[in-house]
Amino acid sequence: MGKVIVHGKVAARIVETEAYLGLKDRAAHTFRGVTQRTKVLFGPPGHAYVYLIYGMYECLNFSCEPEGSPGCVLIRALEPLAGIDEMRERRGHPKRDRDLTNGPGKLTMAMGITRAHNGLDVTHSELLVCEPVRHQRFEITTSTRIGIQHNTDWEMRFYISGNEFVSKG
Repeated sequence: MGKVIVHGKVAARIVETEAYLGLKDRAAHTFRGVTQRTKVLFGPPGHAYVYLIYGMYECLNFSCEPEGSPGCVLIRALEPLAGIDEMRERRGHPKRDRDLTNGPGKLTMAMGITRAHNGLDVTHSELLVCEPVRHQRFEITTSTRIGIQHNTDWEMRFYISGNEFVSKG
């Protein structure tokens, strides 16, 4: 939370995530083991896992466990910091800036992130996660994950309390 994702001229702060716990989490893509689609999550930490949902939206996750142990974090919402005009154009000029990146499909569109970025090392590539220029103090709230059918009672959704860019859960 609070880290910055940079892609080209756009940048945004991570304000909401959901954790997926690999082989023990029935809601995780990796629950049934390695597949062609999920192999990046079984690799080293710090890599992008980008996949298509509902046949139209791409979602961004980061692998975050040691190699061989799948676990990831879904990026659910971002706070735009730079390249906001470009984000607006990519998103069809929503009425409010808070609607640019307040959901997993919205943020990938706004940031120009596609399945072509799947597998990229987010510490050394065109899709980069870095420290913010200025650190801000914030509180993190937890809740259950959104839109899943298994392990629905697990509090694995994390968001910055009071941040206007958090999705409506």
